[in-house]
This record gives sequence, C-alpha cells and structure tokens, in this order.
Amino acid sequence: MQIQVIPTIIVVAYLVGMMLVGLIVGKLQIKDSKDYMLAGRRMGLFMVAFSLSANNIGGGSTTGLAQKAFGDWGMSAVWYVLAASVAMIPLAYFAPRIRETMAVTIPEVVGRRFGEKSSIFTAVLSILSLFCLTSSQIAASGSVVSTLTGIPTNVALVVAGLVVILYTTFGGMIADQISDLVQFIIILVGLAIATPFVLEGCGGWEAISAALPPVQLDFTKIGWVTIIGYIFNYFCTFLAGPEMVSRFETAKDEKTARNASFLSAVLMAAMSFFPTLIGLAALAVQDTLPNLSADGSNAMMAVASVHAPEIVVGLISAAIICATMSSADSNLLCMSTMVMNDIYLKFGGAKRLSEKQIITYTRACNVAAALIAMGISMAGISIVTMNTFAFGIRCAGPFAAYGLGLIVPRATRHSGIASLAAGTVGFCFWQVLSGGGFLFGILPVVFGCAVGVLAFFLVNLIEWKAGVKPAPSAYTEK
Repeated sequence: MQIQVIPTIIVVAYLVGMMLVGLIVGKLQIKDSKDYMLAGRRMGLFMVAFSLSANNIGGGSTTGLAQKAFGDWGMSAVWYVLAASVAMIPLAYFAPRIRETMAVTIPEVVGRRFGEKSSIFTAVLSILSLFCLTSSQIAASGSVVSTLTGIPTNVALVVAGLVVILYTTFGGMIADQISDLVQFIIILVGLAIATPFVLEGCGGWEAISAALPPVQLDFTKIGWVTIIGYIFNYFCTFLAGPEMVSRFETAKDEKTARNASFLSAVLMAAMSFFPTLIGLAALAVQDTLPNLSADGSNAMMAVASVHAPEIVVGLISAAIICATMSSADSNLLCMSTMVMNDIYLKFGGAKRLSEKQIITYTRACNVAAALIAMGISMAGISIVTMNTFAFGIRCAGPFAAYGLGLIVPRATRHSGIASLAAGTVGFCFWQVLSGGGFLFGILPVVFGCAVGVLAFFLVNLIEWKAGVKPAPSAYTEK
C-alpha cells in the first residue's frame, strides 16, 4: 500500500503534539491526586463542554456515521449523533447535582448511599466496560494509522496505544481535557472544511441528491420509534457513564457543569451533519471508488481519497483519529481512577500512600490497563460488539442507583442494591433476546435501565410503608 504523505504528516504532527501536551502538563500542572484525577475541580465552561463533546464523538460517530448514511439509514443517519445532542439537554438537570457530590467516581456516590458492596459491584462493572471501550477505540485509531502509512495493523495498534498511554499517563485529567478541546476542534473544523470539498469533488449537492433514491434523503427514514429509542439510549449511557460524570466533577462550580451540558448539545448537533453528507456522497459516486469496502465501513476515507485534495484527506484522517483517541484517553483515565479510588484506596491503601504515591500508582494503572487493552484490540473482536456490551453492562445496573440516588433523598439502601442487580440482569436478558438490537423499539441498555428504575421504586414503596429509614445522603462528603 502506498503511503499517503500529506495525511500521514498531519496525523504524525497531531500524535506528537498530544504527547507533548501530556509531558508539559504533567511537569507543570500536576501537584496532587485531585489535579491528576479531576483537574483540580477548576475547569471552565468551554473546557468541560468540549471535553464532554469529544468523549461522545468516537469512531462510530465519524466513520460509523458515514457508513450508516452510505447504507440503509441515508440522511436519517444524522440522528445517530443528533440523538446524543438531544440527550444532553435533560442531562443538564443532573449535571449540577453530580458536581455537588464532590465525589471522584460513580461507585463512590453509590457506595455513600447504598453501601460498600454496591460500590464494589458498580466499580467492577465500570472497569470491565472501560477495558472494552478502551480496546475498541485503540483498534479504531490503529486502523486509521495503518490505512495512512501501510504498516501492519498490529504495529499501528501499538503506535496508537503508546501515544494514548504517554499523554494520558503523564498529564492526567488536565492533559485529557486539553487534548479533548484540541481534538474536538480538529474534528469539527476539519470536517466542516473537508465536507464542501468532498461534495464539490463529487459534482455538487444537486448532482449527489439526483443520483440517490428519494428515500435516502428522508430525514426520518429510520422512524421516530428508533430515533426516540436512541435518545433514551444516550441519556441512560451518559448519566451512568464514568467519563461523562468525571467531566462534570471537574467543573469549577455547579453552574458551569449545567451550562456545559447545554453547550455540548449544540456542539454535537453541529458535528452530526458532516459525516452524514460525506457518506451520502460516497453512496452517490460509489462506482468511482475502487477501494470502497462492500459494507461502506471506509466510505468516508474512500470518497475523500478520490474526490478531494490530499490535504483534505489529511484533515479527515486527523478528525477520525482525534475522535477515537479522545474517547480512548478518557476511558483509560476513568478506569485507572476507579481502580485506585474505589478498589485499592478503599481497602486500606489510603493509609499507606502519600499524594505523590497515589499519582504514581494511578499512572502505573494507566500503563497496565492500556497494555491489556492493546492486547484485546489485537484479538480482532468486533468494535460494535465490544461497544454494545460495554455501554450496557456499565450503566443498566448503576443507572437508577446513581441517577435516582442523586434526586430521591428518601431512597432506602435496599432500593439501590435491588436496582443494581435488576438492571444488570434486565440488560443481559434483553441483549440475548434482541440480539443486541431494537426489539419492540427498545435497546437492551434502555430495557435494563427501565427494569432497574422499576425495581428501585418498588422496593422504596414497600420500605417506605414499612417505615424503613432513608439511606445516607449522596452529598454528605464535601
């Protein structure tokens, strides 16, 4: 395979830049574990909002979105990301409450309310899911590097993994959020610049739309049941998502956390159209794309390589790799933070470690976890399969215990424990029954969350009538 010189230079410059960010931040900004894990709780509106957006926009929201537009979804593929934008609006109600807990992780809050066993169970589910998510994003990043340079995929996976290890391990959450800011700007601006070039290279929008069946241009082709299902899916995964919650915890105050949710909704809505249009362009001129895969999985790169200048291909490549790495670094840091905060320190480690040692141990967790994730990424497991399992297993159980635990002060301890178990079992049941897809318009993660919510309120109603005392507050530790 011939090396694409300009795109490779752009991507290499980006990778080097990210490593420098990590090294500089680690040297100048990391003073204690709060700096490393939570950016000192001093992040402003734009840092939090762009970081939230970058974490939501992964490989599936760029190349995957273009693939859906190329396939059966057509123009309605825009809802794959636009639904996430809509889901950020109700999340703004929870954002200030998340920040008010002054916690580090979701398991910490669940443990305050419902006991140590519930905290450990939540931590195990989250850590397992974050391994899968980190692996899938490293795999996606490696595939981009491999496509551009022609080096073997496994070698490219190692390169991508090492870059993620370096800037996340050295710089912690501060470097993570700085890189998220840069990454989302590259994604948004890069695709905004590249899309008109691709469309013009394919003959312009009039020619593209004329070459497509009218149904492919239907904004609601997938149906409102599916669209609403995706909105609920995103809301559930966001509210119980460790990387999302950690961003709200880094905000300098509750107002910043709330406003960041609204701004992130706007940013993601703006981004959703560009990959969709590129995917439709690829569908319209597919006969001119010699390297196009049968399923359209590389539709974005295939159409850009043929119908856009080389520098535009570089911008798209940088946008794709930014999308994948912005998710990988956050998943990795959340995973190592939970291992330290909710497992090691909870079982006596805090008595033996200084602040400097906590940072060192967390960095070591980063490296170990990333190396394991790199190994998993080389196993060739479907990225979609890993992501579907990971998002469901981490939030179906904790959704009610964490989210409702923040806003139902009279909740009893048993209600949280019951919802954790019921939500997890509900997800697994619907995952098997539905094959991981929509069944009666319901995704497995939404079904699991609904079962958890039902169990939460049923146990509460029973115990409230029995006079059972409420669980401790989620906000007791400031």
